[in-house]
Amino acid sequence: MATHELPPVTPAVELPPRLLLGSGPSPVPERVLRALAQPTIGHLDPAFGALMEDMKGRLREVMVTENRATLAVSGTGSAGMETMVVNFVAPGDRVVCGVNGLFGERMADALTRQGATVERVEAEWGRAIETERLTAALDDHTAALFVVHGETSTGVCQPLDGLAEACRAHDALLLVDCVTSLAGQPLELDAAGVDVAFSGTQKCLNCPPGLAPFTISERAMERLLARSEPCRSWYFDLRAILAYWREDTAGAPPRAYHHTAPINMVYGLHEALAIVLEEGLPERWERHRRAHEALRSALQPLGLERLAPPGEALSSLLAVTVPEGIDEAAARKELLLEHGIEISGGLGPLAGRVWRIGVMGVGAAHEPQRRLVGALAEIFAADPADSLSALDAAWS
Repeated sequence: MATHELPPVTPAVELPPRLLLGSGPSPVPERVLRALAQPTIGHLDPAFGALMEDMKGRLREVMVTENRATLAVSGTGSAGMETMVVNFVAPGDRVVCGVNGLFGERMADALTRQGATVERVEAEWGRAIETERLTAALDDHTAALFVVHGETSTGVCQPLDGLAEACRAHDALLLVDCVTSLAGQPLELDAAGVDVAFSGTQKCLNCPPGLAPFTISERAMERLLARSEPCRSWYFDLRAILAYWREDTAGAPPRAYHHTAPINMVYGLHEALAIVLEEGLPERWERHRRAHEALRSALQPLGLERLAPPGEALSSLLAVTVPEGIDEAAARKELLLEHGIEISGGLGPLAGRVWRIGVMGVGAAHEPQRRLVGALAEIFAADPADSLSALDAAWS
C-alpha cells in the first residue's frame, strides 16, 4: 500500500526557537503540543463532551475546589475577567477593589465600565495590600471584594486569609484573579472561601493562551441565578455558557449550543492539567518556591534585586530591579535576539526599572535558569562564576 506523507508546515514567517522566561506565555511541553495537534472534532460531539467533563474534573483538582460550576471560558485570562465582571457585578453595585499593580488597575477599569461604584484600596506597586485595609473598606452595601492573588506586573502574592470571613459578614462575594498563581503558588480556593476565580492557561499550566479556567461557588451561583436582568454581554453570559458545559447524562437536558468552543485548545489544557496532577500540587508548589529562590540568589551577584519583600513574593514570577547604568530595553533585546531567551520589562510606574522573569511550570527548573543566568552574565560583561555557583547550590 502506498504511503502518503503530510506536506511540511510552511509558516508565513520563519519562527525562531525561543526560551520563554517572561511574564507569559510560558514554555509549552511537547506533550501539550502533541495534544493540540490531534484531529479536530465537533464541539457538540459526544466524545468531545466526555473530554470536557474529564477536563472539568481535572480543573477542580488543580483549583482545589468542589464547585460543580468549574469550566474553561473560551478566551484568554482577560476573558475570564470580563466573565466575572458582567455576571457578578450589576450597575450601581459597590465593589471594593484591591489595586497594587496593573491587573488591579485593569479590574478597577472594567468595574467602572460596568457601572459599579468602585472603592479602591491601594498599595505601592511591589507590595501586598494589608488585609485589615481591605476588610475595613467593606460595609453592608458592598456587593463584592476583588483582589489579584498573583500580580503579574510586580511579582507580589496577595494574602487571602481573612477575606472570605469579612465578605460573608457583609454578604459580599470574594472575587479573585489567580492567572499567574494557579498551579505555581499554594492556592486552595475552597479553603480560602473564594466565591469566583478566573485564571489563564499560558502561565504555570504551560499551555498556549486561549482559555480561562473559571470556577463559581454555590453561594455565587445563587447570586447569579437570582439576577432579574441578563448580563450585558451575550458572549460571556454564564447562564448560557453553563448550559453548554453541562454534563450530558441520561435524563439531563442535552448540552445547548452557545458558541463553537476552541476544540484543540481544550485538548491542550486537558493534557496540561494531567501533567500538573501527575507531579502533584504540593510537590509542584514546592518546586516553584525552590526555583524562585534559586534564581533570586543567582541574580543577586549581577546586581538584580527582587522587588517584592520577603513574605510577599509570588513564586511563579520574579520581578527584579535593573542596576543603574544598564539599558534594560537594549539588554532584553540582546537576550532575545542573540540568546533566544525572552524576559519581560516593567509596566506602568515600573517601566524601565524592573524585569519580570517567569518561574512557571517547566520553566521553573535548573537548566533553563542556568541558560538565562549565563546569558545575562555575558550581556553584563560579568564573571558568571558566583551566579552559577549560587544557582547550582540551590538546586543541588
